[in-house]
Amino acid sequence: MNKNAILIELKEKQIELNKRINAIGSDFKKGRSQDFAEQATESENDQVLDGIRHEAKLELQQVNAAISRLENNNYGICRQCESEISRERLHALPYVQTCINCAQ
Repeated sequence: MNKNAILIELKEKQIELNKRINAIGSDFKKGRSQDFAEQATESENDQVLDGIRHEAKLELQQVNAAISRLENNNYGICRQCESEISRERLHALPYVQTCINCAQ
């Protein structure tokens, strides 16, 4: 996988995550039901959506960091032991920062 292909994949993931975060934000801005029982359900849904938004924001930070490493020619190098991260691992998780040994 070459640098341009990786960058394209990361940029696509970045766009996808931004869309997800914005969609959840838009949902929060919608009005809520006047029905008390419905409000309880909406509150539970809001908690789940907030968790999903939080995870998407964390993943977006990882993607942004991977793009930065790619631009600075540090991509694919383990942040802990400084060895190369396997191509298989980078293919599965293109924003991963550690080799499989350090991740365990």
